[in-house]
Amino acid sequence: MAGLRTPARSGQRRPAATWPVLALAAVVLAAHLLLADGLVQLSLAGGRGDKAPAAIEVALVRELQAAAPPPRLQAPTPPPARLPAVAARPARPASQAAEQPAEQPATATHDDAVPAAADPPAQSAPDNVLARHDAETPEAGPAPPTADSPASAALADPPPAPASAPATSSASTAQAFDWPPSTRMNYRLTGHYRGPVNGTAQVEWLREGSRYQVRMHTAIGPVLSRQIVSEGELTDTGLQPRRFDGEQKVLFSAARRWSLRFGAERITLADGREIDKQPGAQDEASQFVQLSWLFTTQPELLRVGQSVVLPLIVSRSLDRWTYDVVDEEVLVFPFGSLPAFHLKPRRAAQGNDLAAEIWFAPSLQYLPVRILIRQGEQHWVDLMLERPPLQAALPAALAPR
Repeated sequence: MAGLRTPARSGQRRPAATWPVLALAAVVLAAHLLLADGLVQLSLAGGRGDKAPAAIEVALVRELQAAAPPPRLQAPTPPPARLPAVAARPARPASQAAEQPAEQPATATHDDAVPAAADPPAQSAPDNVLARHDAETPEAGPAPPTADSPASAALADPPPAPASAPATSSASTAQAFDWPPSTRMNYRLTGHYRGPVNGTAQVEWLREGSRYQVRMHTAIGPVLSRQIVSEGELTDTGLQPRRFDGEQKVLFSAARRWSLRFGAERITLADGREIDKQPGAQDEASQFVQLSWLFTTQPELLRVGQSVVLPLIVSRSLDRWTYDVVDEEVLVFPFGSLPAFHLKPRRAAQGNDLAAEIWFAPSLQYLPVRILIRQGEQHWVDLMLERPPLQAALPAALAPR
């Protein structure tokens, strides 16, 4: 019948015009897989690892709003060092004491004088904090922020007490430090590696008593996902990692896992080697929260020109990384603008190492609101906070009334 077409038989070939479309789709898929494989090679993965521990269960119920931070929070410190005991002098014989006139006070000779007790040694900062213009800096850094700079007002010290007010120590005026409640931060991911990269990222800070987890998850569409988890204990000197686990998945490939284990004196790397542990050593996930803790308890360190040193495990080795506070900027986010301080590692990423530049916002509990991860000059991934952080409910004692 005219005007009707016979249905194509099951074995009939497709029209030639559809083949270019299918070929283009195959090329795009192959390009994404090559991109994902390249990103895996740039990662810190290596060796064998265990599956990451299950996430600490917590309900995130409130949106964190920007607010001026307290002038200073008092971090727990170890007790001062005890002075060495001074041996007691033997008592003088009664015959010698009788020779001294009763009405004249006894005067000790130079040999009899009790040596003055030495001042207690100054409490040094933990090994993960060597700040205030580190000795490696060859010249002075940029000038400190002026009084009208964006974040200076938030970080300014409290005004001095009136002359009539009794003097108080800094320990008594500082507020007691408490770890923030569990928090989730969502980021928009952009970058470049053999072409544009787009995706999402999420960082979670979870705590249960003295146990903590830092979980960081990134995804580039359905092609690549990466998760790293740091778990350990909260201590008076910040985070003490016990284990670190990572996992990467690429489309059509088996997951790759790697792990670190932190002992009392040694760290077991992903390839099974053991290295000596340094006090305050952090992994690539815990470093962000450790720096937030540092700036919360010592806000004077988060000033342009200052530097901090962090023992950090990067790419199967433990090194001391120096971060310089290089600038104070106002960052624009979908939910508003925030002043933030820009930290930059002093060394550039080498080989397959990844180096992270970090922006901390004092008005958001010193959380990292932007993270720029570089691998050389051509390859980078930029995480920008997408919405206000979500937090668990505050304890009743700290909840606003």
